Amino acid sequence: VLQAATRQDMTYWLQELQQKRWEYCNNLDAAKRDSRTSPTPSDFSRGLVAKDNPGSILSQNASAERARNILAVETSPTDLVGEQAASQPAPVQPSAINFSLKQWSTEIKNSMSSLRKGSNENRKSVFYTTEEWELLDPTPKDLEDSMALEEKRKHLAEGSKGKRLTSSAFPFDFGRIPHKTRRPLKDMIGSSKNRNSSESSPIEWCSGNGNKLVSELQLKYQSQQEELEKLKKDLLSQKELVRLLQQTVRSSQYDKYFASRLCEGVPKDKLELLHQKDEQILGLNNQLEKLNLEKDSLQQEVKNLKCKVGELNEQLGMLMETIQAKDEVIMKLSRQLSECEDNTSSPSGAVNSSVAACTSKELQELDRLKDNLQGYKTQNKFLNKEILELSALRRNAEAREREWQAKYTSLEAKLCQIESKYLILLQEMKTPVCSEEQNPAREVITQLLEDALKAETSEQPEQAFFKPHLVSEYDIYGFQTVPEDDDEEKLVAKSRALDLRSLSLSENREISAGVKWENYLASTMNREMMRCVELKNLIRSGIPHEHRSKMWKWCVSLHVKKFKDSAIPGYFQTLLQNALEKQNPASKQIELDLLRTLPNNKHYSSPTSEGIQKLRNVLLAFSWRNPDIGYCQGLNRLVAIALLYLEQEDAFWCLVTIVEVFMPRDYYTKTLLGSQVDQRVFKDLMSEKLPRLHAHFEQYKVDYTLITFNWFLVVFVDSVVSDILFKIWDSFLYEGPKVIFRFALALFKYKEEEILKLQDSMSIFKYLRYFTRTILDARKLTGIAFGDLNPFPLRQIRNRRTYHLEKVRLELTELEAIREDFLRERETCVEKRDLISDDEEDS
Repeated sequence: VLQAATRQDMTYWLQELQQKRWEYCNNLDAAKRDSRTSPTPSDFSRGLVAKDNPGSILSQNASAERARNILAVETSPTDLVGEQAASQPAPVQPSAINFSLKQWSTEIKNSMSSLRKGSNENRKSVFYTTEEWELLDPTPKDLEDSMALEEKRKHLAEGSKGKRLTSSAFPFDFGRIPHKTRRPLKDMIGSSKNRNSSESSPIEWCSGNGNKLVSELQLKYQSQQEELEKLKKDLLSQKELVRLLQQTVRSSQYDKYFASRLCEGVPKDKLELLHQKDEQILGLNNQLEKLNLEKDSLQQEVKNLKCKVGELNEQLGMLMETIQAKDEVIMKLSRQLSECEDNTSSPSGAVNSSVAACTSKELQELDRLKDNLQGYKTQNKFLNKEILELSALRRNAEAREREWQAKYTSLEAKLCQIESKYLILLQEMKTPVCSEEQNPAREVITQLLEDALKAETSEQPEQAFFKPHLVSEYDIYGFQTVPEDDDEEKLVAKSRALDLRSLSLSENREISAGVKWENYLASTMNREMMRCVELKNLIRSGIPHEHRSKMWKWCVSLHVKKFKDSAIPGYFQTLLQNALEKQNPASKQIELDLLRTLPNNKHYSSPTSEGIQKLRNVLLAFSWRNPDIGYCQGLNRLVAIALLYLEQEDAFWCLVTIVEVFMPRDYYTKTLLGSQVDQRVFKDLMSEKLPRLHAHFEQYKVDYTLITFNWFLVVFVDSVVSDILFKIWDSFLYEGPKVIFRFALALFKYKEEEILKLQDSMSIFKYLRYFTRTILDARKLTGIAFGDLNPFPLRQIRNRRTYHLEKVRLELTELEAIREDFLRERETCVEKRDLISDDEEDS
């Protein structure tokens, strides 16, 4: 059981515990601290794949260590600590019986001095004000002066033995420690109480003895300080001498050992020359060390002189205040004496006793209040030091964690690149050799391929030093990374997944985009988010996974605000209820397409998956809202992607945004009129932006719109890798359909040179069917879409849509006329009655 006999010992223990903890944690901190603003926690993400990603990082204050030293509570232990100190009696408050007139006068003087000194200081609260907070980041000059003053205060506190301790009502037991900026007169003059007789009057003491005692004490203290500094210097010089002697002995032994081994065949004149050079080197080293010692001693003398100047200034101020306090006490005592002489109604002894009793109570109350005030100040200083230390330790731990995370990410990216090359090498080595003999290496390669294609499971142990890194079966969006059926496609898909993971890890090492997003969301916390250039650039670079749900919901609300305002409360639930209860012609086709929507995504892979029921509800509600469209193949994929980050109702409004706001009319109707128009607009843009590639397609008569038609209809779902898909959707939901034209052209430009090398229509068309899955660098693709293809005005697309819409309508009118002629001819001609049209065959 640890107990403290005095409050000074308690403060000393707490101070030592703080110091040990600080040293221990600083030894663990080997990483550099980097400054970073505190991220703002994102809103709760919703959807099938949305997760919360907390983050918290505060900036490092470079002056924390210096401010910690300034705020330190410097104390020293008394004679006893531990259990022995616990058995000692507590200090007793001096009673009023031993109260003497001289003690009373001295206490009044000290109290007047403390009250009159520094009126601004007395008005300060025990809590920090604006001026006191400046200590947290002091200037170098203030730091040096404060450290010198603290060291001097520490010596003064150790030297004062006659300090009187009183009981404190403050619940946190701290000793009464003098304030940094002044030394109370009670501590300076209190030691002289034992040297004067109790019969001496305060007037005699004030007339000369006080100044003499103060000067004697100061001289004696200064002489002791000088002797102590001299002893410290002698001790340092002796330690340095011992170190030099030890170094000389080691060097001489080293020279003797090697000289006897290596210098047997060397002439004597060269040996002598070497010895002379060695002696010269030793002499120069000794001179250098002497000069360093002289430099240190001079610096120490400068510091001592600065301390002495500060002490002299402080002593001068205290003496002036002492004289002023003496004058006030003399005047007060004179007034009391005159009042006592005038008051003849009561005996003088009774008056003196009553005055003494009242004064004793007032002094006791004043001492108690002083103790409480000093305790509050000490506690405040101690707690501020605790806060600084804990903040610095937390920042150190965060800095170490960030550095380890960056190293881990870098190594994992390199590992993925190496493993991708390893898989490709195994695929090349698997090529069959025309030989009847069984090659033993083929068995090894086959076994390695089987190990490489194993999916990651929780049951597999973490072993296999020669096996490649296990790729997760599903990515963060729920899409399957490696197919299950074809071994060849499985190997290519796994290699592609490793390359994609390496790219994503390399991009994650650069945290500038994440920091920009955190700063922007923090700036919009207390205000409504608005359209601006900064937000558009951030969205084009990609919305972070943890903020995508919030941003998608905001983008959708931005576009369908007029629809939502006019809708009744519970509009989505009403549509869904009507579609379920009443006959809905689109229900059958919706049910057929549910499991065919995204079969490679775990959220839609089985009838019991969580996303299937949500997908059904959204499609049914939309079909009831738009009976002209009902359900069109392609809407299911749009809703499935939206549901990964949005709830059902938000996904419903997202589909409304795409079909009714972004896309032209008849885009998802039976004729797909708007989709056909966009393909012709895209051909015009290809001829303008990529003329060489367009001419190449025209030369070999390749109709690339057969590939791009699905890009526009479902906004690249199942056409590009998932990381690129969601970056496209980020910009698409904010800017609109123009983004589809940008990325469609960017995909062709990304692989333009590879396509131009193909010289026949079959190979070109075959390459176009899968080339988008080989594009993995989202940053490069985004740069092409929003940089290389500029200018890209929306007015141009609208004009071309209007132009081609009329042409397509004329063509459809002609086709309808041909169809009617065919029907009439079939009715009139007996030979053609068995012919049927495509529409009749579908029905």
